[in-house]
Amino acid sequence: MTQPSSPSSRPARATALSVNVNKVALVRNTRHLGIPSVTRAAELCLQAGAQGITVHPRPDERHIRPQDVFDLATLMKTWPDREYNIEGNPSQNLMDFIRQLAAQGMPPQQVTFVPDSEDQFTSDHGWSFPHDAERLRPLVAECKALGVRVSLFMDPVPAQMAAACAVGADRVELYTEPYAAAWGTPQQAAELARYRAAAQAALDAGLLVNAGHDLNRDNLAAFVREVPGLHEVSIGHALIADALEMGYAATVQAYLACIAEGCQPGQSA
Repeated sequence: MTQPSSPSSRPARATALSVNVNKVALVRNTRHLGIPSVTRAAELCLQAGAQGITVHPRPDERHIRPQDVFDLATLMKTWPDREYNIEGNPSQNLMDFIRQLAAQGMPPQQVTFVPDSEDQFTSDHGWSFPHDAERLRPLVAECKALGVRVSLFMDPVPAQMAAACAVGADRVELYTEPYAAAWGTPQQAAELARYRAAAQAALDAGLLVNAGHDLNRDNLAAFVREVPGLHEVSIGHALIADALEMGYAATVQAYLACIAEGCQPGQSA
């Protein structure tokens, strides 16, 4: 196994890039040969400068499988300056992974709670408060007791951010598909304004701000530039699609360049 490179040289205030490797697993699962390797893909992305790896294991194992979750946790132990983020619905299989990894001394740095159903095609909405508060509160508390940071997948609704903080979350991940869908249309500016307002509300509530879903090389820089306090973006589908043409290293570097283009001197980490 290739040894980790030196700690990332990104500026302290830069938005971090976490690469979602689900789609690598999706291709692998079409055969029984073990290729492409999910752990090798993650390693190449880390070598290229990605600050984290994300997976979203679903109960039907359509892409990431249970063994991948543990193999990646083992890999991430050799990259102590990078972060492992596991996404999913805490009412399904997610909590079992967190508990088992914590018991093995390999808890992820972050868990992202996503309110998707077992047969949902892809994540398409965030949590809603006060409706989801009571069931989330004890699960958030359990993760934090295990030493795992909690981020909640949220629509860009400013009024919801204080409630997300009230259940104990450390961060929110803003669901960015509406922004991506509006890119290049007359609605683009209005959508960006919604995300600016939601991010500022989150910051005002004491939360850190992540974002993800359909971000790509076209729309990423503008989002980083306009959304205050953007701590991390999680990108999978577009990044892995680009990697099929450009390779993992060049693709990660291209996304990091988009982030650098969007970063402003006063942006918070």
